[in-house]
Amino acid sequence: MIGRGPARGCSALAITAALIAGGGCGRTTLDPAREGSSESIVSRPLPPHPMAIDPRPALARFAVIGDYGIDSPQEAAVAKMVASWNPDFVITTGDNNYPLGEASTIDKNIGKHYGRFIGNYRGAFGPGSAINRFWPSPGNHDWDTGSLEPYLDYFTLPGNGRYYDVVVGPVHLFAVDSDLREPDGATEDSVQARWLEAAIATSSACFQVVYFHHPAYSSSMHGSNVDMRWPFETWGADIVFAGHDHVYERSRVGGIRHITVGLSGNELYTFGTPTAQSEVRYAARRGALLATVREDELSVQFFADDGREIDWYTVYRPCRQ
Repeated sequence: MIGRGPARGCSALAITAALIAGGGCGRTTLDPAREGSSESIVSRPLPPHPMAIDPRPALARFAVIGDYGIDSPQEAAVAKMVASWNPDFVITTGDNNYPLGEASTIDKNIGKHYGRFIGNYRGAFGPGSAINRFWPSPGNHDWDTGSLEPYLDYFTLPGNGRYYDVVVGPVHLFAVDSDLREPDGATEDSVQARWLEAAIATSSACFQVVYFHHPAYSSSMHGSNVDMRWPFETWGADIVFAGHDHVYERSRVGGIRHITVGLSGNELYTFGTPTAQSEVRYAARRGALLATVREDELSVQFFADDGREIDWYTVYRPCRQ
């Protein structure tokens, strides 16, 4: 594997303090070129700063949302922010359709807010997208009708639709179904896991992005799903996203990061005792993540729905196509 550079972001200590105060986090970076300051937030917190999307040329930008599909004012606020980024595509970390994954609720929970990104869209909220720019993964609430049928009928997805891969520009996406009701299993020795290992091995894309619902590492209410502790880094993944716990959390697992994005619309959770892998924790407001691919990096920024940048992290490696 190609070596990865240093992480940049808010310290877990700072996030905890900010969460208690009900505000955003400051910054811990030692990169004066980006921040204009080398002071650590741990010693003197800096005020929250407004959205700062890097203007440098990008090969692709995409948004990550999770636990969002409830047709709430909070979902609408996050969706408005995501639309303002004009991302090339959107991926989801599950729970797209609360409360029971039914066909009667799916369009108002998803299409009403993200229809502009959905290809082959047949809902009531606009024309949709000429090409599909919405790549979801299923969550437990999507399964709660007893099957995943409404979800599979609503979207037009590759493969079996429950788990699949797709190359979008410089990014290879691998959507995984982490629910126990997945027919091909959701453990490291499952049919699904063998598929993922083989699919990543054959990828020639710049970056391999894996995402699913139940986080392998979490300091919040549901906790860690140890069944999803697959050897993603060994297989070749560059970053892993999850949801389920309604928080933002960045965890270091070996040389890569697992990032939980589960607060894009539904109620907020709190944190318990941090896991040993936890680096950054935030749950003061809803939000979404913006990922940007450039020739030498994959950079992720998490924004609260009031436009404050809460955390960022960068995977450094050359991208040549």
